[in-house]
Amino acid sequence: MPTCPALMISAPASGQGKTSVTAALARAARRQGRRVRVFKTGPDYLDPMVLERASGHPVYQLDLFMAGLEACRQLLAQAAADADLILVEGVMGLFDGQPSSADLAAAFGLPVLAVLDASGMAQTFAALATGLQRFRADIEVCGVVANRVGSEAHGRMLTQGLPENLPLVAALPRQDALSLPERHLGLIQALEMPNLERQLETWADAWDQVTAASGQSALQFARPVSFTLSSDEAANTATYAAQPLKGRRIAVAQDACFSFIYPANLDTLKALGAELRCFSPLAGEALPECDALWLPGGYPELHARALTGHPGFFASLRSHLQMDKPLLAECGGMLCLLDQLTDIEGTTHAMASLMPGHARMQARLAALGLQSLAWPEGKLRGHSFHYSSLDTPLQAASRAHNPNGGRTAEALYLQGSLRASYVHHYFASNPEVVAAFFNRDRSTASHHCPPP
Repeated sequence: MPTCPALMISAPASGQGKTSVTAALARAARRQGRRVRVFKTGPDYLDPMVLERASGHPVYQLDLFMAGLEACRQLLAQAAADADLILVEGVMGLFDGQPSSADLAAAFGLPVLAVLDASGMAQTFAALATGLQRFRADIEVCGVVANRVGSEAHGRMLTQGLPENLPLVAALPRQDALSLPERHLGLIQALEMPNLERQLETWADAWDQVTAASGQSALQFARPVSFTLSSDEAANTATYAAQPLKGRRIAVAQDACFSFIYPANLDTLKALGAELRCFSPLAGEALPECDALWLPGGYPELHARALTGHPGFFASLRSHLQMDKPLLAECGGMLCLLDQLTDIEGTTHAMASLMPGHARMQARLAALGLQSLAWPEGKLRGHSFHYSSLDTPLQAASRAHNPNGGRTAEALYLQGSLRASYVHHYFASNPEVVAAFFNRDRSTASHHCPPP
C-alpha cells in the first residue's frame, strides 16, 4: 500500500496564482532534495508544461470524469511508490464543475492549501478564506496563501479574522517577476519561455523567503495518504495485455504547433503495443514511415506561415489519406487540414485542403467543457477549449455530450480514414476504442456512431 505526503493547491477562482505557487513549492522542495511528483486536476496542457519543468517529472491529469476514480488512484499510487511529496494543482475554483477539485480532494483525503489573490482587499481576505474552509465538511482547507500582496502592512491586515486552524502560510509580494506571460488560451507554452528556469528559481527563492519570515511551511500540512488499488480496471488491463497495436507505427506531430498532448495518451498507445514516431512539422521534418497518424491540438494560427513554408508536410498528409491510413486530427490539428484558417489579426492562410471548411480565430472563447463523444467503435471522453469557429459542409457523424450540461457539444467528422473533432480525447478513457481506430481497415470501418 503506497503511502506519501500529499497536498492539493486550489483557489476560489482561476487567475489567483495556483500554478506559480505550485511550481514554487515543487521547485523549493526539489532543491531540498525531495523527490516531487506533481499532478494537475482536470483537463489542461499549459500548466503541466510549467510544472514539469519545476518538478523534473512529467505531469499527469487527475480527472474523475475523463480518467475515472480507479485510474486516478493508480496514478497516485505509482507516484507514491517513487516520491517523497505529491502536489496536486486544482482547476478553476475549488468547488467549480462536476466533478470539482473538491471532489478529488474528498475522494483521496487530500488536504487543501488555498491561494487567494489579495490585491484590492484587506480583512475581506479572511472572510473568503474561511468561506472556502467551511463550505464542505468532507474536505480540509488547512492553510491559505496570499498572492500579490502590496506591502508588509497589507500582509498583516490579511491575517485579521483568520481562525487559528487556517494560518496564513505565505504572503507573496506583487512583482512582475512572479507572473507568467499569457495569451488567449492561458499561459504561454513552457518551450516558448527561454527564461523559465530562472523564473522557477525566482519563485522558489520568493517562497523560501516569505515562509522563513512567517515560520510556516506548506509542507507541514501535507498529509501522508495511502492509495490502495482495486481490481476494477480489469477490462482495460486485459486490453493492454493483448497489445492490439503491436507492430503498428503511429506518427505523432509534436512541436510548438502540435503540443497539446497528454502524457497518458502516449503511455496508452505504448501500452497497447504501438511504436511511436514523433516528428516536428515546424522544423521541416518529414512524416515518418507509419501506419497511422495523430495530429494533436496546439497553435496552428500562430505557426501557419511556418507550416506553409514546408509544403511537403501537407503533401505527405494527402498521401497518407490516399493510402487509407488512419489519421486522427484534434482541434488545432483539424484546423491544419481545412481549406483556410484566418488568424486573430484577420490574415487568412491556405491550409492543407484535406477537409472542406474555413476556421476563424476570435477574441472571445468559442467553446469550453468536458466532453463524451461517440466514435463508431465506442465512446471516448475528453474536453474542448478553443477560440476558433468552424464552417464546414461536412455533416457531424455524432455530437458530444457535456456532463455539466453546458452548451459545448462538439462534432465528430468522418471522411474516409480521417477522424476529426475539436475534442481533445483522453485515450485512457477507452483504450479499446483507440486501438480499434488506429487498426482501422477500409473494409471493416463503420461510419455509424452509437448515441452519446
